[in-house]
Amino acid sequence: MTGRALALALLLAGAAQADVVVTNRTVRAQEIVTADALGLIQGSLAAGFSDPLDVVGLEARVSLYAGRPVLQAHVGPAALVERNQIIPLIFEEGGLRITSEGRALDRGGLGERIRVMNLASHTTLFGAVRPDGAVQISQ
Repeated sequence: MTGRALALALLLAGAAQADVVVTNRTVRAQEIVTADALGLIQGSLAAGFSDPLDVVGLEARVSLYAGRPVLQAHVGPAALVERNQIIPLIFEEGGLRITSEGRALDRGGLGERIRVMNLASHTTLFGAVRPDGAVQISQ
């Protein structure tokens, strides 16, 4: 192995090690993750977090057990809409705006796509949760 190849191999091996965010205690599903619940360990995990600040304030989608890495799929934005909640449905295209009432069939946070049922037509639709808790219906 040439000196250049050895230096490249050592550089790549060093780059693989980083900090991985883990929990210090059990965080229940639907609980907001706080800074005191998080810690760091040495390691490398592509689907995990390396900075605890990226996790603080997110909601646990599943129970997070102490000592285990926090994966990106395990946390998300805090839910603004709860399952079975009656919510406004909004459809906008061009200059047309249609509003109706719907029932949330999923729970979801800001920007997440959820299923909703239009209460007038009993049609199941998909839409994105808006900051005000309404759902923007998409085609």
